[in-house]
Amino acid sequence: MMVSVALLLLGALTAVAAPRLLARADWPDREPVVALWVWQCVVAAVLLCCALSMALSAAAAWQTVRGQLFAAAPRGVVEAYALGAAGRWAAPTALLLACGGLWSLAMLAREVVRDRARRRGRRAELLVRAPLLPGEEPAGRRLVILEGDRPHAWWLPGAVPRLVVTTAALRRLRGRQLDALLAHEQGHARARHDWLLHCSAALAGGFPQVPVFAAFRDEMHRLVELAADDTASRRFGRLTTALALAGLNEDRGVFGPCPTPQAQVPQRVHRLLTPPDRLPALHRLRLTATAALVPVLPLLVTLVPGLRALG
Repeated sequence: MMVSVALLLLGALTAVAAPRLLARADWPDREPVVALWVWQCVVAAVLLCCALSMALSAAAAWQTVRGQLFAAAPRGVVEAYALGAAGRWAAPTALLLACGGLWSLAMLAREVVRDRARRRGRRAELLVRAPLLPGEEPAGRRLVILEGDRPHAWWLPGAVPRLVVTTAALRRLRGRQLDALLAHEQGHARARHDWLLHCSAALAGGFPQVPVFAAFRDEMHRLVELAADDTASRRFGRLTTALALAGLNEDRGVFGPCPTPQAQVPQRVHRLLTPPDRLPALHRLRLTATAALVPVLPLLVTLVPGLRALG
């Protein structure tokens, strides 16, 4: 039972310390792709701590689970975990963590169902506003142009991903600015940022009192946009991408003194116009490798008693 408690403490420490360290660091805005990876590793470590603690608590509470979990383990390994001395807290802990896991899956399923419903609604709206021409196949419409008075563009994920652009955006953005806009949206699609947003929204919605999940959701929304901006700027230049972003949003009041839902747009434009220096390649590699080790720590904590018994 001590290993189960240690895993819960490690998960709590990771959930508290990692967001604070990332909030104080100045490199996430410089390397959004690396920051996305680090956040995923942190959340994976927290979830893994809970899952492993649940498994050990269940093994301590019920002989059937213990027999399945340690079926191939020598007797000395089983004794090293001291499962018989777990006490009366093992079963409630296992049940509580299991309920948390099921609730997380339910929230993710709800998020996916809601997103599919939104997609169906948008696709139905597209068929009304841009009906198929005679002989035109729906699978061939990768780019859809809509009549609209406001410049707007968005990527509609799905089995047949589509890029939707309004005629106002085509009139306002010319040449390379339009290409930068398309590259930005394609960057979202290639990196499957929609799944990151689904997972972060599911965790934050299912556990609103857990700060690490709320921070994970907020940072995913911010970092995926920065990563897509960098994808576009590498192909068409930072000035062109910044002009495209400003032109697409200048009529929405995002550059005024009052905050709006698109309040991060001015910061994104400023970042493109005054680009921060990228981290050296070796530094990026170290950050990536260090983040990959974070989910390994719960596994090491879990295996230490067994390895000692075998040694």
